Amino acid sequence: MYDDEIKRGGISRRDMMRLLAAGGMAAVGAGGLLATATTAFAAPAPKKGGKIRVAYDSSSTADTLDPAKGSTGSDYIRFFMFYSSLTQLDSTLTPQMNLAEAVDTSDAKTWVIKLRKGVNFHDGKPLTPADVVYSLTRHKNAATASKVKTLADQFADVKQTGPNEVTLTLTSANADLPVILATPQFVIIKDGTTDFTTANGTGPYKVKSFKPGVSTIGVRNDSFWKTGSGPYLDQIELIGIGDDAARVNALLSGDVQLISSVDPRSTQRIASTDGYEVRETRSGLYTDLIMRRDNPISGNPDFVQGMKYLFDRNQVKSAVFRGYAVIGNDQPIPPEHRYFNASLPQRPYDPDKAKFHFQKAGAIGTTLPPIYATTDANGSIEMGELLQQSGAKIGVNLTINRVPADGYWSNHWMKHPLGFGSINPRSSADVLFTQFFKSDAPWNESGWNSPKFDQLLAAARSETDDAKRKQMYGDMQVIVSEQGGIGIPTFLSLLDANDKRLQGLQANPSGAMMGFMFAEHVWWNA
Repeated sequence: MYDDEIKRGGISRRDMMRLLAAGGMAAVGAGGLLATATTAFAAPAPKKGGKIRVAYDSSSTADTLDPAKGSTGSDYIRFFMFYSSLTQLDSTLTPQMNLAEAVDTSDAKTWVIKLRKGVNFHDGKPLTPADVVYSLTRHKNAATASKVKTLADQFADVKQTGPNEVTLTLTSANADLPVILATPQFVIIKDGTTDFTTANGTGPYKVKSFKPGVSTIGVRNDSFWKTGSGPYLDQIELIGIGDDAARVNALLSGDVQLISSVDPRSTQRIASTDGYEVRETRSGLYTDLIMRRDNPISGNPDFVQGMKYLFDRNQVKSAVFRGYAVIGNDQPIPPEHRYFNASLPQRPYDPDKAKFHFQKAGAIGTTLPPIYATTDANGSIEMGELLQQSGAKIGVNLTINRVPADGYWSNHWMKHPLGFGSINPRSSADVLFTQFFKSDAPWNESGWNSPKFDQLLAAARSETDDAKRKQMYGDMQVIVSEQGGIGIPTFLSLLDANDKRLQGLQANPSGAMMGFMFAEHVWWNA
């Protein structure tokens, strides 16, 4: 079903045009500060050698090498460094073959996966169908506590059907399976693995050391199964620097060579410093206000509506994100997505309507739960302050509880009546809705429950007529925007920055740092 485009050495003209198109779109509104794919023409040929340090914006003792447990961008970087996935997403979010040579189906329910030959794990063991069966089915086991169990529950049966073949049967048809298989947690591990103090994968780097909350060091896998491409660097060290300013300072001082989650206020400083550049990628990333349904105040539908009307979205875009964002409408599908519902009326900033709903909820002039915010949820502190200022004008007393980035996701996310989340882009509408809005999803942030939504989700997954599917996803966006317990004021551009001597970086809307896959592609041009 999908052509194998992995074996080609270098870059084809078709790929170059695709990257140029993606780079051009990313540069819109960027004020000329940004590197685009056009720099590829002047770039030297890739070469091996060199070491880099990379700073991501989150790190904690919950850092993991277990794909089932991963939940942060730094986890996803580790997974793509040390393991490989069956498919992977290109710069247009189209699934391409990776460990799989082919993923074929006739009915979108029964899928035949042909595995690539000549692939070995870091310990030398050849990749077999048993590894794929184990890797996919362990997510279904409740004892595994997989973060993607709700996705894996679609796998009715996974079994070996040939020397190099696995047949995956779904509970119901899902045309998005090749996209789903590119999800970071679905990377392939060795059959029977239960010890994740290190990683024995088939990825471009091998683990040299792993210290959760401190650092991860990978060294090049010279036996990597891809030919005619990376990995190029001798070593990559990944560290967490939660403070935005400290992360930028680390880059500009030469302590690290690549950083993620650049504060928009720092873009001018970086771009005007000789030898450094900022990269913008338009994406589905969003920072959302979570209003938990299990609290009498934050779970009151009128309070929720009031908070949504209290967002001055244009001000959030301009003042908080310096224009590196697009306006959101309290549902998670971004405007660039093919299933975006453009007919859904945009919710305006309307303090009068907000006050009406707050009065109905009994939230005027009373003590309300504090809003938990952190630097690690992009712009959440500033958004909270804007809500606080707008609320004060209509008698709503909002307070902000600023907490450190370290440990925020394990200690605070989804654990308070009011707080902020930060959701990385998902290429598949089905994956996004299944992971964050399905009634029984572990990451259902507000804890809302809509049987109608769940029914539409199941129906859309099975619908092979794309126009009907788009209509279903459009209806689901209406339900979430009107009834859901989250507020999404904007979709954020991904902003990375790097030392210009680090070559090979391109835009990939699935996540920061080339969709978390930079390790395989970058090289050092000293």
